Amino acid sequence: MKVSKESILTCLRKEPLDAVLDEVRQWPPRRAVSPLIGCLFNGDERIKWHAVSALGAVVAALAKDDMEAARTIMRRLMWSLNDESGSIGWGVPETLAEIVAGHEGLAAEYGHILMAYMRPCECYLELPALQRGLLWGMGRIAATRPEILKAGDAPVHLLPYLDSEDPEVRGLAARVLGLLRVSAARGRLASLRDDSAEFLLYDRGELATTTVGGLAGAALDFIER
Repeated sequence: MKVSKESILTCLRKEPLDAVLDEVRQWPPRRAVSPLIGCLFNGDERIKWHAVSALGAVVAALAKDDMEAARTIMRRLMWSLNDESGSIGWGVPETLAEIVAGHEGLAAEYGHILMAYMRPCECYLELPALQRGLLWGMGRIAATRPEILKAGDAPVHLLPYLDSEDPEVRGLAARVLGLLRVSAARGRLASLRDDSAEFLLYDRGELATTTVGGLAGAALDFIER
């Protein structure tokens, strides 16, 4: 089955996400990976985010038959976050997290590496645009494999992001802390309830405008349940 750039773009423009993933799962995984990675740079938010979800499905499917091939893709993605690669790594932190969320074996091997991208003394991502992707990814993992984040002391490293000058980083950090039910974050989350800064949030295949304050309030509610 031929997987062309045009066919992939047509697929990624579809709604809902289930329709995208149904088609993606019919593609030969090895042929789909490179074009999908290219779509992470697309200026259309829907295409970019659907590519993230699609890569999660494709790499998880590949890992069932060829774990080493899936590892090669993980290493390729991580290399793009390395300064020596000459690339910025747009869309990569969220893609890595989507893959980890979708495959237990890859989660066991690579979950701790995602934690390193939050730690200033390790592979810290300094660009706010990459931090957004990382924190979105932390939210994805918090909802599916929270034990990975807790084992890596993620709550300790998440708290400083609440003070970021970037509103999306603040909001996404608040969301993860809520999902992890970090009671130590209550005071900081309460102080963000009136933060009206807006941004687009991708969740379960949908893009919707949200606010930092809205996510902080939802996080508090989640912690107090």
